[in-house]
Amino acid sequence: MVTTTYQVQGMTCGHCVSSVSAEVGAVPGVTDVQVDLATGQVTVTSEQPLDTDTVRAAVDEAGYDLVDA
Repeated sequence: MVTTTYQVQGMTCGHCVSSVSAEVGAVPGVTDVQVDLATGQVTVTSEQPLDTDTVRAAVDEAGYDLVDA
């Protein structure tokens, strides 16, 4: 298992957390998504390393922005 933390901006409420969790959770290979609304950090556990562009597309689909590291 691989755990990666991403920074997401624009989340302000529980609905935001649910949207990001659902979209990122639907990425093939993702086994768990934890969102910290206060910090904007999204911790993703996956079977193997994920392509950042794939995660970015999922976050974008939820209506938020992945911050470049």
